[in-house]
Amino acid sequence: MNFEWFIALRYLRAKRKQAFISLITFISIAGVTVGVMALIVVIAVMTGFENHLRTKILGINSHILVKNYEGAFGNMESVRQKVLEITIPRNDHLNGLLNMIRGKDRDITVTAATPLVYVQALLSSGRAVSGAAIRGIEPGSVAEVFSVGEIIRGEGLGAFENYNGSGTPPIILGKELARNLGVAVGQPIQIVLPTGTITPVGMLPKIRTFQVIGVNTTGMYEYDASLAFIPIKAAQRLLGLGDKVHGLEIKVSDIYATNGLTTAIQKKLGFPFWTMDWQQMSRNLFSALKLEKLAMFIILTLIVLVAAFNIVSTLIMMVMEKNQDIAILKTLGAMDKNILRIFIYNGLLVGLTGTVLGVLGGVGLCSLLSRYKFIKIPSEVYYTDTLPILLHPSDVAIISISAILICFFATIYPARQAARVNPSEALRTG
Repeated sequence: MNFEWFIALRYLRAKRKQAFISLITFISIAGVTVGVMALIVVIAVMTGFENHLRTKILGINSHILVKNYEGAFGNMESVRQKVLEITIPRNDHLNGLLNMIRGKDRDITVTAATPLVYVQALLSSGRAVSGAAIRGIEPGSVAEVFSVGEIIRGEGLGAFENYNGSGTPPIILGKELARNLGVAVGQPIQIVLPTGTITPVGMLPKIRTFQVIGVNTTGMYEYDASLAFIPIKAAQRLLGLGDKVHGLEIKVSDIYATNGLTTAIQKKLGFPFWTMDWQQMSRNLFSALKLEKLAMFIILTLIVLVAAFNIVSTLIMMVMEKNQDIAILKTLGAMDKNILRIFIYNGLLVGLTGTVLGVLGGVGLCSLLSRYKFIKIPSEVYYTDTLPILLHPSDVAIISISAILICFFATIYPARQAARVNPSEALRTG
C-alpha cells in the first residue's frame, strides 16, 4: 500500500488523545451521509413527478402539432402522407451520441398522424353552463396518436365510428365537466358557439344538440374539467368547415427527438404550415419543474457543505494533535507533498465513507418507496396518490461526484497547513 494511504488510514482508525476529534469525524461522516441520501431521494421524487406529468400530458396530447397560418386547411390526406414519409437520422439531433451509447441506433420516424378540429365553446345542460375545449377527432386513427382517457361510464370511441353524419351526434365529456354541468350518460347537451347568424335583432349564437354517450377521466383535473370529444365529421359540420381540419396531430418514435422532426416537417410542408412539439406546448410547466429540481439540488447540497466544514475542523485539530508526528515524518525524509497527500486522503476517506453510506441509504429508501408506496399524497393536487419515484444512475453519479468534490476542496486548507509544519519548531515545542 502507498505509505500516504497507509498513514491516512492509521490516523483515521487510531484512538485520539482528544475524543472530541473522533466525535467530529463521526458527525462529518453522518452529515455527508444525510446530505447525499436526502439529495438522492428528493431528486428521485422530482424526476418521478416530472416523468409522471410528462406521461399524463403525452397520454392526452400528441408529440407534434401541425397547423396552418391561414386557419383550417384542406387536402388533409395529402398532408398526412407527406408527414408519415418523414425520417431523420438519429445523429441529426443533439442527443444522437447519447442514444447511440444507449443502443438506440434506428432512425427517428413519424409513427402515426390524426386530423384535429378544435373549437372553444359553451356547453349548456339547461341546469348549468360551462366553457370547454372541444376536440373533433377521427376515431379510426386517434388511438394510434393519443388516448382520450379512461371511459368510466357509457361508451367509448366505438360510438364515434358508428356516427354517419345523421341524427344527434355523440359527445364524450370529462368527469369533472359532466359533474359541473349535472349531466349523465344518455342525456342531451347543447354546444353554444359565439359566432352565429346575423339577424335584424343582432347576432344569434349557433346552438347544436349533442348526446352524452360517455364520461372519461385523464387523471388530471384541468383536462377532466374542460375537455370534450366529438366525431370529426360532427365538428366539421358544426363549424361549417366541409372537409377542412384545423391541424394534424403526430406521434413520433422518440419523444426527445421532436426538435429535429419539427424542423424536417416544417421544411417539407413549407409555408403556410407551422409546427409545435410537446416541449413547446408545455414549456412553462416543464421549465418550472426543472427549476424546482435545480433549486432543491442546490439547497440540499448545503447539508453536504456543512459536513465539509466539519471535515475542515476535524483535519485542523488533527494537524494540531499530530504536529510531532508530522515533524518526525519530515525528519525521516517525507516531503511536503507527502504530508499534503496524507491529510487530503484522510479527509477524502471521511467524504467517501459518508458518500457511500448516503448512496446505499438513498437508493435503498427509493427502492422501498417505489415498491411499497407507503407515503400517500392527495391525488386531486398531484395527479397521483403515491410518491412517484424515478432514480436515474446519472443522477446518483452526479450527486456522488459533487459530494466527493466538496469534501476534497474542504481538505485543501488543513492539508496545506500540515505540509507547512516546521520540523525543528514542532520537535522543540513538543
